[in-house]
Amino acid sequence: MALTKELMGYPLISAERSSLASSSSHFKKKTHFLINTFDRRPRKNKSGVVAAISEDLIKTLRFATTTGDRKSEQEEKAAVKFKVRAVVTVRNKNKEDLKETLVKHLDAFADKIGRNIVLELISTELDPKTNMPKKSNAAVLKDWSKKSKTKAERVHYTAEFTVDAAFGLPGAITVINKHQKELFLESITIEGFAVGSVHFPCNSWVQSQNDHSEKRIFFANQPYLPNETPEGLRVLREKELKNLRGDGSGVRKLSDRIYDFDVYNDLGNPDKSSELSRPKLGGPDIPYPRRCRTGRHSTVTDKEAESRVEKPLPMYVPRDEQFEESKKDTFAAGRLKAVLHHLIPSLKASILAEDFADFGEIDNLYKEGLLLKLGFQDDIFNKFPLPKVVVDALHESTKGLLKYDTPKILSKDKNAWLRDDEFARQAIAGINPVNIERLKTFPPVSDLDPKIYGPQHSALTHDHIIGHLDGFSVQQALEENRLYMLDYHDTFLPFLDRINALDGRKAYATRTIFFLTRRGTLKPVAIELSLPPHGAKHRSKRVVTPPVDATSNWIWQLAKAHVSSNDAGVHQLVNHWLRTHACLEPFILAAHRQLSAMHPIFKLLDPHMRYTLEINALARQSLISADGVIEEGFTAGAYGMEMSAAAYKSSWRFDMEGLPADLIRRGMAIPDPTQPHGLKLLIEDYPYANDGLLLWSAIQTWVRTYVHRYYPNSNVIQTDSELQSWYSESINVGHADLRDAKWWPELSTVDDLVSIITTIIWLASAQHAALNFGQYPYGGYVPNRPPLMRRLIPDESDPEYASFISDPEKYYFSSMPSLAQTSKFMAVVDTLSTHSPDEEYIGERQQPSIWTGDTEIVDAFYGFAAEIGRIEKEIEKRNTDPDRRNRCGAGVLPYELLVPSSEPGVTCRGVPNSVSI
Repeated sequence: MALTKELMGYPLISAERSSLASSSSHFKKKTHFLINTFDRRPRKNKSGVVAAISEDLIKTLRFATTTGDRKSEQEEKAAVKFKVRAVVTVRNKNKEDLKETLVKHLDAFADKIGRNIVLELISTELDPKTNMPKKSNAAVLKDWSKKSKTKAERVHYTAEFTVDAAFGLPGAITVINKHQKELFLESITIEGFAVGSVHFPCNSWVQSQNDHSEKRIFFANQPYLPNETPEGLRVLREKELKNLRGDGSGVRKLSDRIYDFDVYNDLGNPDKSSELSRPKLGGPDIPYPRRCRTGRHSTVTDKEAESRVEKPLPMYVPRDEQFEESKKDTFAAGRLKAVLHHLIPSLKASILAEDFADFGEIDNLYKEGLLLKLGFQDDIFNKFPLPKVVVDALHESTKGLLKYDTPKILSKDKNAWLRDDEFARQAIAGINPVNIERLKTFPPVSDLDPKIYGPQHSALTHDHIIGHLDGFSVQQALEENRLYMLDYHDTFLPFLDRINALDGRKAYATRTIFFLTRRGTLKPVAIELSLPPHGAKHRSKRVVTPPVDATSNWIWQLAKAHVSSNDAGVHQLVNHWLRTHACLEPFILAAHRQLSAMHPIFKLLDPHMRYTLEINALARQSLISADGVIEEGFTAGAYGMEMSAAAYKSSWRFDMEGLPADLIRRGMAIPDPTQPHGLKLLIEDYPYANDGLLLWSAIQTWVRTYVHRYYPNSNVIQTDSELQSWYSESINVGHADLRDAKWWPELSTVDDLVSIITTIIWLASAQHAALNFGQYPYGGYVPNRPPLMRRLIPDESDPEYASFISDPEKYYFSSMPSLAQTSKFMAVVDTLSTHSPDEEYIGERQQPSIWTGDTEIVDAFYGFAAEIGRIEKEIEKRNTDPDRRNRCGAGVLPYELLVPSSEPGVTCRGVPNSVSI
């Protein structure tokens, strides 16, 4: 009877204290105890025993008790064994190559003869006899060979464990893969314990024992702070983190799961050419965030440079960070398109440097496609001995592969981009709405050293702008917060001599002044174009104002193009790549190294880290590398990453990366506790900020709810060893070059943690979406946002001025990127703007009901998802409000970049959880 009571949930007294038969009085003093899987904090049982049996066994024992089938005292002491079942979900690949198919068949055969997938269940409790975690027997997945030909994406297997009645709660599972092929383990559910189903979200590749001999460890979904870790899981928690950290040595294999830090010393290829040598980014000379270590050997030419891995060979990232199949297919299709767009013009050498003759030729890229534009679609099929797959792809071009979709900027008014109001509107509702700042003094002043870069004061004067201020004086406009600026002067000027020495590159360091009209829209009133000073007679600064005649109109259009080119470079290299991709990578690496999968903050951050390491590695391979897409396609060329590093050193601050702090820093808002978000926007109709604040507040509320659940006071924050190690390593190793900066936020209070996590999630989701998914919709029409310029603007003393006057349209297009440059750029930004079918958007996550075992948090997450849905409806409502002229009106594009959901493809909307493209 005593044993029956124990199995039904009552503690069992140890044999050392008393016999079970004489302990009935003790049981009366005990309260009924049954652990709930979803309780956050495990309740402690002084006797150290927890009931863990199936309902069938309970019924059997009850029957045995009622029929008087009492066992002897010795039999009651004997361990009662019972069985529980594991349901294991394995995700198959949709496509397999021949080698994978052969290995799969071999594994199916080997499974029959004992080379199985082996699982072992581990309790949250220690065995008092061995002081080691209690374990089940080893169990194998059933019917592997029978199901090996199943075509379904997900295949469910079972395994059967035997445990004793005093096993306690299952807290971990170890897995050994004795097959030759890796497998993707999606989840494991254990059925048969009295507490109900116990879930193990895995979402991980398990390598063959031949490649990685150690058992893989997976933890149940119950979150635990480090000091709350059940005794049976403490060693495993530390062991798993140690495995993920590695020892900092060796060349990484693609199957490894090791997260470590390194500098950006793999962007150049000095062994191929001295012209492809690039400086190391990261260290005292050129500060930069750290990236994921690969351990590749150094180049022969430069021992500090890491050897290159050229596409299509893969770059190392930890195995679970690699793209899943549908994402990989989407990216590969975009890459094929980009390669073909680059290949085909190069096959006809005479076309390579061809300029567009007029705007109609650009329009034909969308109407006719590239082959028809070049006029040799039949020749290419007949004259080149190309593989069948390439020929098929080229034939497909007539159906769209080499034909561009019309960018959204042309969808409502194909000439809107030429207008000054649209040029200004894109500063607050385009693809780069994060650089505009309120002008606090006029004329603006540079922070550069005047001994090197000339006078700090701008060449702008009151006379340049006074006639465009709708009756306001300059001082009145300043005082009433009506003057705003895009200022790229200090970013570009230190690099201009080197940039302008490059073949086919010409740039200015620009400043653009905008005036806020009474209708709440902006208009440009002056553009300053600066070059480095070269002697007293050299004209280094020039101011262009809105046109008054035909000649000044073409000069004004060229000036706006140079501003857009500056803007495109800073957008791509600083705001997009540096601030969302590169600066988040250290936080992600440190999270995997220092936060256990059981840690509640890891569970919170997990969906916001998906794919970021992989896309950053691909960027190092082909986007930001020497001769990569960014160097070929943007004005800064080979100096682009140095420009990015200069911005990191001079202006990047983590404490200013949150939306409210950034808006206040740029003077676009002022603190106002009476407003819903604690601040007042000085441009009331600022679509990026309006919608961004909705998402910021929703993220902040969700994070605050989550953090308060696990951290009731600051002491818990300060004593959480894993949390403190994560934040410390993110700063001291991941951002080592700025670790001594005074602006790093403390991590001492609950509010500190809420702020830090909210900022990280904001950057990974909404900020990245706002800066990324409009690249093709706005930049796919190159005259709207030329990524590079090839000629400066002539003045009357220049020899080129006569040719400009005689044919200004020809001069305009000779200043723009060539056909080949345009084609390749369009294909790349098309890929970067594409949502893959497996995208996870803000308010979504894998296995939404079981990603954590804390039901209170699951409910809170569904509340967060509902709030995201309400925000989407509010944004859609704003886009039809005629009073919001910066997002609604004749020919005006709605602002949808922060609409949370999206279909796959190029949609100019959708906020994924993470930096995934």
